[in-house]
Amino acid sequence: MPIYHTLGTIPAKRHTVFRKPDGNLYAEELVSTEGFSSLYSLVYHCHPPTIVKSLGEPYSVEPKIAREKHLRHTSLIGFNIKPEDDYLKSRKPVLVNSDLHISLAAPRQSMTDYFYKNSQADEVVFIHEGSGTLKTGFGQIKFQYGDYLVIPRGTIYQMEFDNETNRLFIIESFSPIRTPKRYRNQFGQLEEHSPYCERDIKRPQNLETIDQFGDFKVLIKKQGMMYPYVYGTHPFDFVGWDGFHYPWAFSIHDFEPITGRLHQPPPVHQTFEGHNFVVCSFVPRKYDYHPLSIPAPYNHSNVDSDEVLYYVDGDFMSRKSVVKGQITLHPGGIPHGPHPGTVEKSIGKEKTEELAVMIDPFRPLMLTEDAVAIEDESYHKSWQINVE
Repeated sequence: MPIYHTLGTIPAKRHTVFRKPDGNLYAEELVSTEGFSSLYSLVYHCHPPTIVKSLGEPYSVEPKIAREKHLRHTSLIGFNIKPEDDYLKSRKPVLVNSDLHISLAAPRQSMTDYFYKNSQADEVVFIHEGSGTLKTGFGQIKFQYGDYLVIPRGTIYQMEFDNETNRLFIIESFSPIRTPKRYRNQFGQLEEHSPYCERDIKRPQNLETIDQFGDFKVLIKKQGMMYPYVYGTHPFDFVGWDGFHYPWAFSIHDFEPITGRLHQPPPVHQTFEGHNFVVCSFVPRKYDYHPLSIPAPYNHSNVDSDEVLYYVDGDFMSRKSVVKGQITLHPGGIPHGPHPGTVEKSIGKEKTEELAVMIDPFRPLMLTEDAVAIEDESYHKSWQINVE
């Protein structure tokens, strides 16, 4: 997210002498992306971030593919993912390809005895149920229902939950998560026609410098493996930092819908983009206001894109029997559209209260074993009508 931000204490010039009160130097670290060619931040630690005390045995967390090739409309009942105490163990990948992994999670407990770093992907954690605090060396971000937490790769973090009832929808992107290019000017600022602006972005606050020696376990994910590291100093020993690379949050409730006289296509709902996929937010909005408009979406043939819709809340005029936490996957290559009767029913409606997250990937998604376990196997027949 191209917004300059700084917290804590930093020297007047980068790469210059910056001493502690006892005369020793703080440790400067450049956290950069795409080599030295994209967003970065300069971080100042109490101690070098390289003090490794021990390494544990790495283990695989690669998703287990159950259905690699398929051409069937699919529905997953997401809330059938059972809650688990541990945050990382609760994360269940359900739909994956080489550009992104989509997971569901229902963690009951906060992360207290370890830290986590995803070194292979940016993460977007959508908070469907629950609230708490994302803790990092960059500072803290309070989160609640409807927040997207955007955590860039390489960020060491802990999730602190306020209670045991949490439901998360998680996207791991193997490319950087960005705001849509068409909403940014040449300087990176969100333009007037954007459905949200910089005022809506929640940035880290309350930087707490934890200057401690000890045994600090950090689980680091890389290339489908989890590497247990034990560092000799606390990961959150930042005394200050500045730059453009840091975690941030945006609430789906702050997305301002773009409407028109006739039905608007899905790109108007776009919220983020990655390489070969987009993320969209469907929010409560006024329907189309042409006197003959049909609010329900038209039938659509996905020629070169899958479509994933995660249902959050509200009433969906184009679907029957939708439940919270449900995921629908409409694969590229066959048409999909509104369920029978919903088109006629939508005519004359003035608004919708629907809330959903949509992902359009441009490479086919594979279903994991965890996905097949919560699948509604009859969903592909839900468009059937009586034909004489």
